[in-house]
Amino acid sequence: MSKVLILFGSTTGNTESIAEKINSLLSDKGAECTLTNAASVSDCAGLAKDYDAVLMGCSCWGDEDVELQDDFQAVFDGIGDMGLEGKKVAAFASGDSSYTHFCGSVEVIEDAAKAAGATIVAGGLKVEGDASAAPSEIEDFANSVAAAL
Repeated sequence: MSKVLILFGSTTGNTESIAEKINSLLSDKGAECTLTNAASVSDCAGLAKDYDAVLMGCSCWGDEDVELQDDFQAVFDGIGDMGLEGKKVAAFASGDSSYTHFCGSVEVIEDAAKAAGATIVAGGLKVEGDASAAPSEIEDFANSVAAAL
C-alpha cells in the first residue's frame, strides 16, 4: 500500500475541497493518505520521508508574479528540506482565470520539486473554483497519480 501526503494551502476552501476529493479518490484505490493543511506545518525538514508520494496544492493569484497562498508560502520556502529526492510528486491548484498567472502555483511547485530531486508523476491539475467545478478532471488527476504509485 502506497503512502501519500496531500499537502495544501487554502484561503477560501476551494483548494481544500480539491485536496479532500483527491484524498477520497486515492483512498478508495487503496492508498494510505494523509491530508495536511499547510497552516499546521511548523517545520518542513523531512516532511516527505515517510511517504511514497507527495501531492501539493496551493491557490495563487497575481498579475506581475505568482503569489502563493499565505500559509503555503512557508511550506514552499522549505520544499528543499522536505526530503523529496526520489519521491513521486504532483501539483494541483484552484484559481481565478481573471489573473495572469491562473493556477501558476502548479508550475512553481513542480519546478521546485524537480529541483529537489522529485519526479513529477501527473500533469498539474488546475481548477477554476472548488472541487465541484471539475469532478472529471480531478478524477483523471487522481487516476494518473494512482497509476504511478
